[in-house]
Formats: sequence, C-alpha cells, structure tokens
Amino acid sequence: MAGRRGNGREPVRAQVGTGDAELRADPDRRRGWTLLVDGTPQSHVDLDDPTHLEFDYVRRLGHVVDLAAPPRRPLRALHLGGGALTLPRYVATTRPRSVQQVVEVDAGLVELVRRELPTERAWRLRVRTGDAREVVARLPDGAFDLVVMDVFAAARTPSHLASAEFLRAVTRVMAPAATYVANLTDGGALAFARGQVATAQEVFAHACVAADPAVLRGRRFGNLLLAGAPGPLPVDDLTARVAGDRFPGRVLHGRELERFRAGARPVTDDVAVASPPPPRGTFRA
Repeated sequence: MAGRRGNGREPVRAQVGTGDAELRADPDRRRGWTLLVDGTPQSHVDLDDPTHLEFDYVRRLGHVVDLAAPPRRPLRALHLGGGALTLPRYVATTRPRSVQQVVEVDAGLVELVRRELPTERAWRLRVRTGDAREVVARLPDGAFDLVVMDVFAAARTPSHLASAEFLRAVTRVMAPAATYVANLTDGGALAFARGQVATAQEVFAHACVAADPAVLRGRRFGNLLLAGAPGPLPVDDLTARVAGDRFPGRVLHGRELERFRAGARPVTDDVAVASPPPPRGTFRA
C-alpha cells in the first residue's frame, strides 16, 4: 500500500475485501478525497467540510436527511453500507448529537477509512462489520428514525437486499415516523427499479422516487433514490430541492409513480435478483 507523503496528496491504495481500493485527492479541495473500488468512485469526503456532498445522488440523500426531521434535531440513523462515511459525516455535522450506526461488510475498507479519513471523536458514530440483512435481524425494534440503504457488491445491489422480506425486517427497526431511503442503480427497461418500487409500495404506505430525468426514461444508466415511510413523505419540499440541484432531477409519487411502476410485482426472496451491472465505463473516474 502506498501511504500519504509530504503534503498528504499522494494516492492511498489498499487491497480490501471487495477489491482494489484507492483514496484519490480532490484537486479542488484541500482535504477532499474520493474513494474508488476497482476504479469505480464510491464516495467523496471533504474533511474540512463534511456538509459538502460532491456526488449528485448523495446530495439527494442529503435532501432526505434534511427533511426527515426539523433542522438540527438529532436523528437515530442506521446506514447500511459505509463507503467513506460521507452521509454519516453529514448527519453528524448538520444534526449534532445524532446517534448513528453504520453496517459495512468489508472490514478492510472500514480499516482504511478509519485510518486515512478519521471521524470526529465527539460524533456518536459506531461502525460495525457484517452483512446488512444479518445485522438488521439482530437490531432492536423501533430503534431508528432514518435508515439509509446504499449497499453494492461489484457495483450491484445484492439480491438478498432487494426483497419484501428484507424491507419488512427493516421496518421492524424503524420508529413509527421513520424514513427509509435506498440508493439503486438501473437503466434501459428499468425492470429492477420498477420491481423495487412495487416492493416498497407493498411494505410502506408512502413511497417516492428521485432521479435524473434521463435515468427515469431509461435513456441512461444511473442512480435512483427510493424513499418509503409509514407516514406521508415531504414530497413537495423534496421535489423543490431536487429540481434546484446543480443537475436538476425529478421526484415521482402518486400517479406518476404508478405509471413508472408499470404493473411490476413486488419482489420476494424466491425471485429476487441483483441489480443489473452498469455498462462498461458508466461510473469510472
């Protein structure tokens, strides 16, 4: 592994459980770093400003965090998938005294991030290694106000995290007014995303999707955020924020979401599949 030298801007590389990891310096930010695994950007972190969210889909996740409760109110947050801990850093900074748990399957990646991109000691942030579904099964009922699912293996959402049974397990650990949000990727016919919408609608009383318009039309492979909750979601505010992003997106809910679902059936464990692999070069740095 090549460690940081001199001014700290040399790449940091390590072999981790999920592949070849690299921390690459952001030339535009003094203490900004991008985490790549097997050449695919996974996370961006600015150690000087944890509120800076570089990737479009992460900014949309940030909007969901901002709207999950009144400003600066602490949250009990569960992050399934850790990466470089971008969103946990954001929550800890924008909502002081939040209590957060991060579940990351790759112990080597956790070690790399802890060593090279340390978090603040005052943050109430616990990182544990393990499979997301197995850890969720051991968590207490009603323990979280926010659950973020952002798990990828070889750039694909694993099949066992794409079923109604998994989502029902997640709802058990959610408080009555909690919010669930998942980062998904899909393109083309969008069969995976449509199935995930159907699954969320089977489990949650309320759901919506946020994404780039080209992705929603199947013209480009990319990220879609799927949110669900037992109570109403702040759809109007989320729509305004997503539309005002650097690259404006759309939010689908109600009849628009039904049209997007296009008759897809909820996904169960016996038929669940991983999300499709991205076309070559889609997410390369």
